[in-house]
Amino acid sequence: MAEPDLSEAEAANELMRLAKQIAHHDRLYHAEDSPEISDPEYDALVRRNAELEALFPHLVRDDSPSRKVGHAVAASPLSKVTHEVRMMSLDNAFNAEEVEEWVARVRRFLSLDEAEPVAITAEDKIDGLSCSLRYEQGKLVRAATRGDGQVGEDVTANVAHIADIPQELPDGVPDVFEVRGEVYMSKADFAALNAAQHEAGGKLFANPRNAAAGSLRQKDASVTAQRPLRFWAYGWGAASDVPATTQHEVMRMIESWGFPVSPFLTLTNSVDAMLDHYAEIGRQRPDLPYEIDGVVYKVNRLDWQQRLGFVAKAPRWALAHKFPAERAETTLEAIDIQVGRTGKLTPVGRLAPVLVGGVTVTNVTLHNRDEIARLGVRPGDRVVVQRAGDVIPQLVENLTRDEPRDPFVFPERCPECDSEAVAEEGEVDVRCTGGLICPAQRTERLKHFVSRKALDIEGLGEKTIDQFFALGWLESPADIFRLKDRREAILALEGWQDKSVENLLASIEAKREPDAARLLFGLGIRHVGEVTARDLMKNFHELRVLRQVAEKARNGDEEAASDITSIDGVGPTVVTALGDFFHEPHNLVVWEDLLSEVTPPRYEIEVLDSPVAGKTVVFTGKLETMSRDEAKAQAERLGAKAAGSVSAKTDLLVAGPGAGSKLKKAQELGIEVTDEAGWAEIVKAAG
Repeated sequence: MAEPDLSEAEAANELMRLAKQIAHHDRLYHAEDSPEISDPEYDALVRRNAELEALFPHLVRDDSPSRKVGHAVAASPLSKVTHEVRMMSLDNAFNAEEVEEWVARVRRFLSLDEAEPVAITAEDKIDGLSCSLRYEQGKLVRAATRGDGQVGEDVTANVAHIADIPQELPDGVPDVFEVRGEVYMSKADFAALNAAQHEAGGKLFANPRNAAAGSLRQKDASVTAQRPLRFWAYGWGAASDVPATTQHEVMRMIESWGFPVSPFLTLTNSVDAMLDHYAEIGRQRPDLPYEIDGVVYKVNRLDWQQRLGFVAKAPRWALAHKFPAERAETTLEAIDIQVGRTGKLTPVGRLAPVLVGGVTVTNVTLHNRDEIARLGVRPGDRVVVQRAGDVIPQLVENLTRDEPRDPFVFPERCPECDSEAVAEEGEVDVRCTGGLICPAQRTERLKHFVSRKALDIEGLGEKTIDQFFALGWLESPADIFRLKDRREAILALEGWQDKSVENLLASIEAKREPDAARLLFGLGIRHVGEVTARDLMKNFHELRVLRQVAEKARNGDEEAASDITSIDGVGPTVVTALGDFFHEPHNLVVWEDLLSEVTPPRYEIEVLDSPVAGKTVVFTGKLETMSRDEAKAQAERLGAKAAGSVSAKTDLLVAGPGAGSKLKKAQELGIEVTDEAGWAEIVKAAG
């Protein structure tokens, strides 16, 4: 994977903002039925969050949107209901390539031969409110909204007024069966409702989905009775028995019980057939009597669904293929250059304001010098912008690139400090060489140093760092620990009181013996992210030892370089980055100055209470009861590290039939070897 445009500190900050934004919009959408943004814009926020988490998996937050479904049920006149089987969300795809990759991922996970077909159901994704209907002995006993997936709201009395929902099922149905689907409102009924609301001076609904949600979630069921709500089923939850072995068969069974299902529900046997069905639904979308925002694919075989299982908030066996975001034309008025913490010069396009997907767009990222050249953009060009899964929109086409106009000249000097700006060999990114003398980098590095994933110093936020930097109090990380000598000066600043100053200084003093990996990460060494910092410290334990090895490696000591690259996931790029960092005199000044103020203890890792926790496991050969991905997922769930190659650091090799060189190497190194049955016993023993 190529180096991301953002530094880790910038990514962490953006993930924090995204978590807050998405939580805010989830509350408005799920709990209050009054969204502020369009569905494509919301999808863009979620997609951006997913992209950042894929690039920086160690930065995934506890409150990450990828771990949540819907929104917690807030104070409500409706009583709460705990779902027996969690109501999950769906992962999204936005193009054919992502759909193809999903199918390929399913194949890999199940370890299927290419010749074996994978049947997939496909149906349109209606834009409504998810609802679960629980039947016992054929009678409807409870209806609940999705809520946060675990706890929803009881709307049993309300759904009694929806004609599409039967109160009793035919004889022969399972003793317990939860039908799940969407409550929605047709376009025509929505228009009529809003017209009546306008006539009566009442609240107008933004769209059919909001109207349906607001109508269903009424304390007074008689209000719901006056609203033209519909329902169709898309699946099921808790069931004492599932009356078929495939998704398609069960859905047809549910349909036979009297529930409407999607008229587009079909069974496909290839990616081409899936995409053809998606295109056909897209063609008919404008004329449909209800709102849809995509197509849902599901693996047909239920036993395969069970094997595929779930990720944090979504099943691996289902995918929502969303319709494309809107595009719009506008004028590129200017190109500004921003300097990040690592010195990267990032061009940002300033646009004449334009509405895209219901959002006014004024900025667009241009990524780097090569992207500007590829698009041929210059101030004054007419361009096409889209919001297709990015918080900052994407410029996709230059409509006036052939018009005579001087090309944009990318700066060769930093706009912040006038230092030379260069691209390293093999890289497209241009970076300022000023380092700590560059104001843009210096303050951003300090902000990174105190950030949550680094030293996590409370009270020393971005504004405070900017303020103290402007006053000349903060030039390097060590200066943070000398702020205790400026207590009275800080107290004299506007907004500071005795308590806030004491809290800040106490927070700083609490970091006098910082976690060594956090300290290393906080220094902002290129290519040394949070996970790499931890892996390095797990191996070398002390920062002084790491420095010695890095310096030896830079001086050509192959054994020292091998000591670093033998760490799983650490390559020559990190060796070079560490060597370069400790070779620069100004970095050594910062390093020695910092270590005169702090004393990080020896770094040791905590071993979880599990038979394989903290160990490195390698799988090889043909696994017969599970795929390689399933086996690795098991290892990770048990706290082990699943590696791809055998080394002296490997603790256990699980060898299936056909194991070759890895088995031989493990035997030579005296590494413990077990077969698939032995691994199953380990998993069983772990509970």
